[in-house]
Amino acid sequence: MNSWQKNNKDPFSLAREWMVRDQIEARGIKDKRLLKVMRKIPRHLFVDEALRDQAYNDYPLPIGEGQTISQPYIVALMTEALELKGQEKVLEIGTGSGYQTAILAELAQSVFTIERVPTLMQRAKAILDSLGYFNVAYKTGNGTLGWPEVAPFQGIIVTAAAPEIPQPYVEQLDIGGKLVIPLGDKFSQVLYKIIKLPDGRIKKEYLCGCRFVPLVGIYGWSE
Repeated sequence: MNSWQKNNKDPFSLAREWMVRDQIEARGIKDKRLLKVMRKIPRHLFVDEALRDQAYNDYPLPIGEGQTISQPYIVALMTEALELKGQEKVLEIGTGSGYQTAILAELAQSVFTIERVPTLMQRAKAILDSLGYFNVAYKTGNGTLGWPEVAPFQGIIVTAAAPEIPQPYVEQLDIGGKLVIPLGDKFSQVLYKIIKLPDGRIKKEYLCGCRFVPLVGIYGWSE
């Protein structure tokens, strides 16, 4: 521990500032509420202790069970695309580390998050509870089915890649709602923002090329 760390209660606060300024703002993310939240949330708590010194670098990190925590810029890009104002109900597919969940919990009224790997869900929930995020509901299971019991959602964010848009997501998305999802094969994808129009049709907007782990389930990839 260096002298700067000894004199600061949070030795990662400067790293968070650099992350937001150099990786996120510099690449065009403008949502002020989002930027404030990403300066606040301790991303290092959502990764293994051995990787904490890399937590604010602009690349994904392993979190176990073959899953990853997405790079900060992609997290910011996907979140900004939802255009959250604070009153929304959001569905998250792929809880993973829980970092994206924390960001959504700060920006939306309520978050419903689904994770198919029980150990990841348990770990994420423990971290989120310890940080005081109690506007989050958790479900372990097949994320490709969505969460029909509590639909519709004003936002749906999918942190795994599907071969095509799962129909349950379209059905559970509110009119005017936004779905952010990577689509493609298992090795490379395109990140899209999907908007549900008043007549029930959808509009697709290209965001960027990307690479995510596969979305596993009935409307995704097999194990």
